[in-house]
Amino acid sequence: MSHRSALGTRLLLLWRTLSPLPGGQWLFAQIFSTIVPYSGTVGPRIRLFEPGHARVEIPDRRSNRQHLGSVHAIALMNVAEMASGLAMMSGLPEGIRGIVTKISIEYLKKARGTITAVSRVTLPEVTGAQDVDVISECLDLENVVVARATVRWRLGPPAPTTSGRA
Repeated sequence: MSHRSALGTRLLLLWRTLSPLPGGQWLFAQIFSTIVPYSGTVGPRIRLFEPGHARVEIPDRRSNRQHLGSVHAIALMNVAEMASGLAMMSGLPEGIRGIVTKISIEYLKKARGTITAVSRVTLPEVTGAQDVDVISECLDLENVVVARATVRWRLGPPAPTTSGRA
């Protein structure tokens, strides 16, 4: 695999290498949080990661809550976006990148306890710039949907540079 391989592909290879090992899922989460620092702020635990499907947990801890004691709306949005990105980006071919251009989220119930974001997507064939909406559902410990996010990903080849600099 070249150094130019898609980030999602490199992460998937790392996941497949580390996750079966004792402490491997924890180590993967640490590496992921270093690569994507803001996502690391909620303490993600990746539980399932494969092309088109991801499950990511965030723990019930004080820093993920708001003043009323439930999980903060932005922590829910963060984990929903993370699950959508892992599901989407892990199946993209070399030379294709993705960036979020829109997120909308519905908060359906107070989120308490450990929350798991689940995302499934049919991976598109990308031939040019295109938008793909990915749904992520945030579930509580009883598997009740507490929030549902739609994350729009703009996929396509990198834009050409005009200055001659990379």
